[in-house]
Amino acid sequence: MEREENKIFYEHLKRAHLKRTSQRDLILDVFLDTEDHVSSEDLYHLVKAKDPTVGFTTVYRTLKLFKECGLARELEFHDGRMLYEHEYKHKHHDHLICTQCGALIEFYNEEIERLQDTIVRRYGFKPLHHSHRIFGICANCQKAEKAAQKAKASGQ
Repeated sequence: MEREENKIFYEHLKRAHLKRTSQRDLILDVFLDTEDHVSSEDLYHLVKAKDPTVGFTTVYRTLKLFKECGLARELEFHDGRMLYEHEYKHKHHDHLICTQCGALIEFYNEEIERLQDTIVRRYGFKPLHHSHRIFGICANCQKAEKAAQKAKASGQ
């Protein structure tokens, strides 16, 4: 059974006067089956495991097509890399990003959303989309830091 996302993608290809190819179909299937945040390199390796003939450029360009038609959202990671996640029929959320281990924690806060709405109304601003990212150190990395400091202090 064909997913709604496939139809959206094929319509986008038609509008852009691009061909539907088996490689693009495979990339779409692999992306839709992956619930994680993936870089173009991550997706390339997943696709290449299924079809070694698919090139990195094809994966990269296809991800851009997913973004154009609303299937994927781009998220800039703490080290400058771009990650992609599902956009279509996925609820809006924001991210906490650990700059040490790279952990990504998704969260949604109604109060933050209301405050953003108030701010855009106050300035007569028409938002198209937004991304709220908080960079810092996750609980696990903080525990590891404390344990390392404790070990260092007791070893001196």
